[in-house]
Amino acid sequence: MPFLGQDWRSPGWSWTKTDDGWKRCDFYCDYERDENFNLSVLNVDNPEFYAAEKLDISAKKRRKEHFNNTTKNFYHEKWIYIQKESTRERHGYCTLGEAFNRLDFSSAIWDIRRFNYVVKLLQLIAKSQLTSLSGAAQKNYFNILEKIVQKAIEDQYNPRLIREVLQDLSSTLCILIWEVGRCVLVGNINIWISRLETIYSWQQQLMNLQITQHLDGGPTIRDLPLHMQNNIITRFTDAWDIINLGQVTPTLHVLSEDRLLWQKLCKYHFAEKMFCRHLIVSEKGHIDWKLMFFALLKYYPTREQYGDTLQFCQHCSMLFWKDTGHPCTANDPASCLIPVSPQHFIDLFRF
Repeated sequence: MPFLGQDWRSPGWSWTKTDDGWKRCDFYCDYERDENFNLSVLNVDNPEFYAAEKLDISAKKRRKEHFNNTTKNFYHEKWIYIQKESTRERHGYCTLGEAFNRLDFSSAIWDIRRFNYVVKLLQLIAKSQLTSLSGAAQKNYFNILEKIVQKAIEDQYNPRLIREVLQDLSSTLCILIWEVGRCVLVGNINIWISRLETIYSWQQQLMNLQITQHLDGGPTIRDLPLHMQNNIITRFTDAWDIINLGQVTPTLHVLSEDRLLWQKLCKYHFAEKMFCRHLIVSEKGHIDWKLMFFALLKYYPTREQYGDTLQFCQHCSMLFWKDTGHPCTANDPASCLIPVSPQHFIDLFRF
């Protein structure tokens, strides 16, 4: 008897639901009562035998893939317990994908204090930890990334940082899809190719993004006194932000080239013992702090600064956002807390 069902355990029967319950359809006996029935349809060698069934399976598969890609399943837990090994009281352990799903990163991107923190975490995951995520965590990852891209396009907020994340992610996916192979990817290879095409589309949208000028008639940075403009530019900790701000007006350009400004920036991000190895002297005999900053940037990471970070309680092994807190049983809970940087977050789940 030919197999017509989607389940390999199916005997090939077809069932219909009636008022009296489920009844089996007499599909295989209809040809005896129908004089116009074509017996060639039941020939297993006929290529049209499975055509209708294959089309039905393909349609269901496409609907399932579309549902898995578009469904937004976010978890909202105030804190999670980080368990690295099984004990008599607790079995199993917490993985990076579980922590990424259970913590509320979806809402964190709308908080300006946590936005850069979440983006940096997504960038680190894209570089080295993408294959360690489960299928649900990967879907959650791309859903959060989609929200971040939409925020960057609509609010024009920090598009340069988002472009860096997309560049790292597209490079990783190209290596995984075309060079490493499909065995390291969770899910259908067509889903990953579709995701890569979506990333290329996001990159193109960010490249074509035009920053709109606000014409509300209020005062701008050009109208501020010189000492206030200098006070603003000295509070920047990102070198590219200083360079971009210097392109606004000739006055800001002069302030952005100040040696003292770049000296403070070097001392903020790097230790003084690093200066001797990459000392750059100008033609006038002075230290070129701007060139030395970018020379140090090639060898050492910069200092990270975030408005809000995750906290880890060493006493309870709890991971949570600082604003939410957690039910700590220690006598002095504040002494048990340590801030968790994006890199530290990933290192917590290295076993």
